[in-house]
Amino acid sequence: MPAKLKVGIVGVAGRGGGFYRAFSVCPHTTVHALCDINKEALEKTAKDLQIEHAYCDYEEMLDRAKPDIVVLGTPMPFHAPQAVAALERNISVLSEVPAAVSIAQCYELCKAARKSNAKYMMAENYCYIRTNVLVRELVHAGLFGELYFGEGEYIHELKGLNEVTKWRRRWQTGINGCTYPTHSLGPHIQWFEQRVLAVSCFGSGHHYRDPRGNLYENEDTTTMACRMERGGLVQIRLDMLSDRPHNLTFYTLQGVDGCYESPRGFGDDHKIWLRSVHGAEMKWHSVKELEEKYLPTHWLKPPEEALKAGHWGGDYWEVMDFVSAIIEDRQPPIDVHRSLDMTLPGLVSQQSILEGGRWLAVPDSRTW
Repeated sequence: MPAKLKVGIVGVAGRGGGFYRAFSVCPHTTVHALCDINKEALEKTAKDLQIEHAYCDYEEMLDRAKPDIVVLGTPMPFHAPQAVAALERNISVLSEVPAAVSIAQCYELCKAARKSNAKYMMAENYCYIRTNVLVRELVHAGLFGELYFGEGEYIHELKGLNEVTKWRRRWQTGINGCTYPTHSLGPHIQWFEQRVLAVSCFGSGHHYRDPRGNLYENEDTTTMACRMERGGLVQIRLDMLSDRPHNLTFYTLQGVDGCYESPRGFGDDHKIWLRSVHGAEMKWHSVKELEEKYLPTHWLKPPEEALKAGHWGGDYWEVMDFVSAIIEDRQPPIDVHRSLDMTLPGLVSQQSILEGGRWLAVPDSRTW
């Protein structure tokens, strides 16, 4: 293990650039190389950050810069192929979400991760949001009892962003189904500690056109019902087209001994009721009342770098978890199988919605 792990960031002129701060302050890593097909933006970023190694060709970066880690902040269809190329060279991978855009890509990614000596992790930063971490700790402490229902919503109007980042027009709103599920589903996978067994997906119809006058292929709102491995139900709503304010992080969780609900929007608060904590009277309480006792220590007094990181600190903590897994030679918390647990339901939903919402089984990558 070198004194500092060398990091190569791909897509640095876009989303990849958001990872620079976390890796640059991590005591175990150094940002060694940058990659982007936008040569002008790449050269400016490399100059601003004083990084010598800058490439427009991804595999050239892998072979010449020889990083220990690559961070994939590229468009969705490139995540799996670029991860496979790195894993085949025993280079560890932190990939943006989702892990892949087809079941075939998922299979190739799983195969490469199994053969590689390197680590793979999907950067599902919503699993690292402060309140989602707190809920996870409360679940693990047994305070919810048996879980049986959850909801997740990702409402993010991006018709204009479709025209700026054109890959979104194809991969997020150009396919019908739950095309971007992991932010909503990821925390539930961790809370339930089980995979999705089957999905049924249906939509609200088509009411919006792009600037060229074409209807978006994705229905305005899609709902993906997820039957969990031990019988629970999780409902995922995705809406990237409706004209309305954003609500990117709505969750509910229901167990036999407690329930949680995040804010729906303006003026609301994170609410919880736990039988063993609040008694028999079913009255909402603030989640903040439980932070001191149950929130991990590092979140009670986070460093300034974490507070400055993107996605409410999630970008910082996922990087720290990933690097620790490499140093300690253990599987990252969102390893290839957990990544596919969060990705595969959305891919299967695309076939379900074509078949009128028919329940379809979700593959288990552990059996491949």
